[in-house]
Amino acid sequence: MAGIENDWRSADLGAKRAAMLDYAVKLTRTPGEVSADDIQVLRDVGFSDRDVLDICEAVAYYAYANRIADGLGIEIEDWYPPETTG
Repeated sequence: MAGIENDWRSADLGAKRAAMLDYAVKLTRTPGEVSADDIQVLRDVGFSDRDVLDICEAVAYYAYANRIADGLGIEIEDWYPPETTG
């Protein structure tokens, strides 16, 4: 678990989970660059169209909720671990 938190790209996740996380990062950081090719990558590793929708909705909702919190100036709880880069 610590390997995933520190650097998921070097963790032994398998092709399916790695593709999902690649998509999630792209959708989060550069949503305007997501294309049909990115969806096809998810299909190619075994995700159904419903799975892709679920992944997209979860990533998009997390971004939405964070923007609401940021927009209202909500402070991060003391128990929440600091953000790491990687």
